[in-house]
Amino acid sequence: MQKIKICVKIKMNNEEKNNQPQSAKASPSGRFGGALLSIIICTYNREKYLYNVLKSIAENDFSVDEYEIVLVNNNSTDGTEAECGRFRRDFPQVAFRYVVEKNQGLSHARNRGIAEAKGGILIYVDDDALVNKEFLRTYADFFAQHPQASAGGGAILPMYETAEPKWMSHFTKQLITGYLYLGNQTKKFGKGKYPGGGNAGYRKEVFEKIGLFNVDLGRKGENLIGAEEKDIFDKMTAQGMEFYYLPNAVLYHIIPESKLTKEYFNRLTFAIGQSERIRTLNISKKKFRARLFSELVKWCATFVLFFAYLLAFQPQKGLKLLAFRKNATAGLLAK
Repeated sequence: MQKIKICVKIKMNNEEKNNQPQSAKASPSGRFGGALLSIIICTYNREKYLYNVLKSIAENDFSVDEYEIVLVNNNSTDGTEAECGRFRRDFPQVAFRYVVEKNQGLSHARNRGIAEAKGGILIYVDDDALVNKEFLRTYADFFAQHPQASAGGGAILPMYETAEPKWMSHFTKQLITGYLYLGNQTKKFGKGKYPGGGNAGYRKEVFEKIGLFNVDLGRKGENLIGAEEKDIFDKMTAQGMEFYYLPNAVLYHIIPESKLTKEYFNRLTFAIGQSERIRTLNISKKKFRARLFSELVKWCATFVLFFAYLLAFQPQKGLKLLAFRKNATAGLLAK
């Protein structure tokens, strides 16, 4: 895929620059107040990709009367604001609001998006991605046709800016790219499975029942702590809420070369372990001890996969899995 080059700089007006929620101008029909879908994009220093994900949403085969976009800037220091202005100019028909969340962290930004959203269905979209033209229609139809469903999430497919490395396996692809593909049928997520955070939709009432995203979890600036989505879906599961896989809501996640380096891999996999330590200890020490036991089980599975890749003459894939498990364990045990 060719790298996306964004060079335009547009000065935002004073209203856009303050930290207060901004209201788009309502049409005579009052379309803004009646928005069904609220598309929430939380961003931090992604000017290179931001305009294009916004554009892919605006070019969906879906009425602009039925959705809004809420862009939450989490203290970006690049040209994020200018790119939002560029989008607003190019697509004035789209109800678009730009707000700044001063508290650093993805969970803070996600929670700000919930507070700002006017729709009853909240859809989170990654800021470094593209969506297909059926994306919004798929979510709207799903929630209309499945009143018992509390949430849903679509396929996530990687788009590499360089070639996929030879060490990439099905398992590491999920870690690095968020890869998610469960076939072409709508179905419930299985036990222990849940939507990817960058392509997930919820009924707003979910957060009224189980609370907001845990601000101890989720990325903060360049910190790679995560698990805030897992925490939410675990709480939903405990309350018997249903969430589904939506094959026709496709997100193409752009993967730059910087995410394929050894340094990034080690940082990310260590942070996965740290995230699990924080998440489980926030529940109870008993939950953390259970997570330690499951780590032993994961080591056994990792060795099985390692030897399977050796027998398949793909040792680099097996070695990468061992590195992942080593780093994740270290993060889980780190204080």
